[in-house]
Formats: sequence, C-alpha cells, structure tokens
Amino acid sequence: MQIIKSIQNRIYEIRGERVILDRDLAALYEIETKSLNLAVKRNLKRFPGDFMFQLTKEEIESLRLQNEASSLDRSLRLQNETSNSWGGTRYLPYVFTEQGVAMLSGVLNSDKAISMNIAIMRAFVEIRRIIFLQSDLKEQLKEIKERLGEHDAQLNHIYEAMENLLDEKASERKWEERERIGFKS
Repeated sequence: MQIIKSIQNRIYEIRGERVILDRDLAALYEIETKSLNLAVKRNLKRFPGDFMFQLTKEEIESLRLQNEASSLDRSLRLQNETSNSWGGTRYLPYVFTEQGVAMLSGVLNSDKAISMNIAIMRAFVEIRRIIFLQSDLKEQLKEIKERLGEHDAQLNHIYEAMENLLDEKASERKWEERERIGFKS
C-alpha cells in the first residue's frame, strides 16, 4: 500500500489528464530517464498523443509551483539552479497517461517494470475510485441542500399559517372584549 501512495504522489493533472513524468517512471522502473525515452522513441507508434505528450515550459513552471512546498520541489530547484532546463537535461520532459503507462509494459520487459506497472495501474484505479466517491458525496450534498431548501419553504408556509391563526384568534378576542354600544336593557 505504501508503494501505491508513493506512486499517487507522482501523478499530476496536466491538460485535464492524470499523468506521470518520464523521470518519475524511470525512477520507479529503476532505469535512467534517457533509457526510458529511447525505448519509447523506438516504439513511437505505440504512444499517440493521448498516451504520451511533451510538456511545455509553462507547464513545467506550473508543475514546479504546484510542488513548491514539497521536498520534490527542493530537489527540482537545486537541479534547475545548476541548469536552465528541466532536471539537468536539455529536453522538455514527457508525461505518460494511464494508457501510456500500460503501453510501457510492452516496451519495457523487465520483471521490475512489470511489477511497477501493476502497482501504477492500481494507483490510477485508486485515484479514480477516490474521485468517484468525492463526486458521489458532492451529489449527495447537493440533494441534501435541495431537500433543506424545500423544507425551509414548507416551514415558512407553516409559520405563516400559524401567524395567521394567531392573528385571527387575537382579533376575535378583541372583538368579544370590546365595549358594546347601543341600547342596553
């Protein structure tokens, strides 16, 4: 379970997709980022744009800002201070979607890569489950708010009816208690 939490911390949302950086995947597979990217480039047909894409400088900066408080960012800053590019390389990093990571299992055929792919797939599934639960909770909260809104309106009608009844009783009492005028016998 600890490895899944560690993987979940490496999953980012970029361009509306949940992705993992090439260097994070390389670290998980215990290979060099260069080796991972070379294996991908040799099998480029397996990685269309919705499986893998290269980050822009703006996306890297955004990612760096997202991680400002984390220890990961401190190491990124140290790397960026020694080099003007991402992580000491001259190239913008690639990111892999869940499908791209699944495709990597066919490209990288080591036992470590296979076991890590299984763990990564489980991490993606767990994130999807959590998001589904959150959206379900949001829907339930929305229903509760609507019901409470309906109850508020109904309670307002009841309060108004009670006030009207009390006003009628008060006016009846005043009518009966008034001093009579006219002939008295």
